Amino acid sequence: MSLLLPLVEIDFGTEVEQHRKEDRGNGRRRRSICGAGVAKAKAVTFVTGNAKKLEEVRAILGASVPFQSLKLDLPELQGEPEDISKEKARMAASQVNGPVLVEDTCLCFNALKRLTRKWFLEKIGHEGLNNLLKAYEDKSAYAMCIFSLALGPGEEPITFVGKTWGKIVPARGPTDFGWDPVFQPDGFEQTYAEMPKSVKNQISHRGRALALVKEHFASANYTIHNDGSA
Repeated sequence: MSLLLPLVEIDFGTEVEQHRKEDRGNGRRRRSICGAGVAKAKAVTFVTGNAKKLEEVRAILGASVPFQSLKLDLPELQGEPEDISKEKARMAASQVNGPVLVEDTCLCFNALKRLTRKWFLEKIGHEGLNNLLKAYEDKSAYAMCIFSLALGPGEEPITFVGKTWGKIVPARGPTDFGWDPVFQPDGFEQTYAEMPKSVKNQISHRGRALALVKEHFASANYTIHNDGSA
C-alpha cells in the first residue's frame, strides 16, 4: 500500500567537495555541496505501513519536509537501535532506488536495562509491560526514536535520535497506538495516550527526532522545489 503526499524534487549535491558560493543577488553567502554537479533526486520516501505513525509524522513535519510514504516488508533485525535503523535505511533505499527516511523506536526500562520493540509489545501487551517491573521499585524508562535518512542505494545513512524520559504506569487512555497508554513523560500527569496530540508531538521521542530532521533539511545543503525548478 502506498500513501502519497505531493511529490517534490530535492537537489542533492554530490558529496565530493564543499565550497562556498557568493550569492551575487543579495550579497549573502550560501553553502552548497558540489562535485560532479547537482543531481535532482526523487522525492523522499518515508517507509511505514502504520497509519497512526504516518499521521504523527505529517503533523510534526508539516510542509517543511514534503515526502511520500510507502509500506515495505523489511525484516525485524537484532542489534543496537542505531545500527538497526541504518541497516533498514540501506535496505529501503535499495528497494526504492532513491532517498528514504526510516524510523526505529524502542522503550527502555532502566531497572531491566533492556529495550522493547513493537513485536515484544504485541506479544505481552500493556499489562505484561507493567508486570515486567512489578518486582522493581524503579519504574523509570525512556522512549527512543531513531530516524535514518539514506539518499539512495550505497549512500551511508544519517541518523537523528530523539529521547523522552518518563516512567511506566498502568494503561490509561486510548489503547490503539503502541505503548502510549503506559508511558508517562517526566513533568506530566498524563500518559502519551491521554495527551492532546499537539502537546505529545512537542515533547515525544518522535517529535524530538523529527525536529532534528527538519533542522537538517532546512540547512542550505538541500534545496526543495515543489515545482521541480532549480
